[in-house]
Amino acid sequence: MEHIVFLTGRLAQPSLQHVLESIAPVAAGSPFTWEVREIGLQVAGLMTADMIRRRVATPLSEGTSRMIVPGRCRGDLDALTAHYGVKVERGPEEVKDLPQFFGREARHVDLSRYETEIFAEIVDAPRLDLDGITARAREYKRQGADVIDIGCLPETPFPHLEDAVAMLKEQGYRVSVDSMREEELIRGGRAGADYVMSLNIDTLWITDEIASTPIIVPREPADVASLDAAIEAMTRRGRAFLADPILDPIPFGLAASIARYVALRERHPDVPIMMGVGNVTELTEADTSGINAVLFGMAAELRIAAVLTTSVSLHARRAVREADVARRVMHAARETQTLPKGISADLSALHAKRPFPYDAEEIGVFAAAVRDPNFRVQVSADGIHVYNRDGHHVAIDPFTLYPELKVEHDGGHAFYLGVQLARAEIAWQLGKRFDQDQPLDWGCEVDRPDDDLLAWHAPGSTKKKR
Repeated sequence: MEHIVFLTGRLAQPSLQHVLESIAPVAAGSPFTWEVREIGLQVAGLMTADMIRRRVATPLSEGTSRMIVPGRCRGDLDALTAHYGVKVERGPEEVKDLPQFFGREARHVDLSRYETEIFAEIVDAPRLDLDGITARAREYKRQGADVIDIGCLPETPFPHLEDAVAMLKEQGYRVSVDSMREEELIRGGRAGADYVMSLNIDTLWITDEIASTPIIVPREPADVASLDAAIEAMTRRGRAFLADPILDPIPFGLAASIARYVALRERHPDVPIMMGVGNVTELTEADTSGINAVLFGMAAELRIAAVLTTSVSLHARRAVREADVARRVMHAARETQTLPKGISADLSALHAKRPFPYDAEEIGVFAAAVRDPNFRVQVSADGIHVYNRDGHHVAIDPFTLYPELKVEHDGGHAFYLGVQLARAEIAWQLGKRFDQDQPLDWGCEVDRPDDDLLAWHAPGSTKKKR
């Protein structure tokens, strides 16, 4: 059994000990043994690696296997690991999250794996110059796209189509061309596009003209027989293809189109299927993160090979990033046969699963122990708490707190508190987690400097198949 040393400050020490007693009681069958060290610091969040090195003597207790420091601890933990001879790692930012922290350790969910590829469409490519197409492709790739789809527009000339395909190929992208005009599909294919869409049973002759892999569709969405005929024709030719039964928007046949995907998978267990999700994400005025979660859950169940997504409407501007998160989470849920809960919170942009780690009574205990003039801001179900040695105030409207804070002659402090209280109000209204001095967590809807997704498709990384 491993022995873990937990470092903390005076204010958090009682809460830390209580949580540890609940998850690792000193009894047979405990997951680990533990000890808590308060290192002479009131606020645990102010701890630094240099401070730990000065205040925590070596050697650690005999048998110690690792040391866990507060989640906001700054500094080089690798240097501390070398200094103490045991692994030093950051725990969660809130003590109350320790049970989930150790629960995640036990699960070892691998989010580097996925099965569904993302085709990200540049829908207005004919109206962009080559630099504009490059910029859009770069952004979609950064968000997680595997293939850049060049969308052609009806009645819109595209004289630089070949140049666009060649340019993206030279830059290392896989490319598809999407057009309703046969001539543009042939042009794109001859220029080197990896895929062309969307061919039906009547236009399969195009595959004799180009080497590109076709995405085949029915003549009309409900014409299942024509899609089956196209599948049989491509199978006889021995050519690779993807089949797309077409996902319809709400309320124009979404349920029926989902049934078509299920039926296609039942009829053709091994045929690679594409699903275009833009008809639902773009044409539904709702947050796309939840929509993508459900769509990619279906994609995981049906083993969809590729999804075509778009990012046209401003409310769908993070659709590619959401798709990247969703495909990984749903793949992990399917492979581990668990519900897609507790795997990643990146698709929960508006609400937190555990928004208020401390109740009003617990925050009252913290407030009573404070002996300095610095303000602390916390949020519980009953509102926003602001406290220091001079008082503890609670409100749901930050404006009612201002007269109590006595900062009208301290511009810098007033500005700081204004920012913190604005964030706290948003967190309380939505049911989000608020951590003082930290930005609110909007999941994959905003970029973060330490975003793990960047490593998932960094140069040199490879997709892992099931």
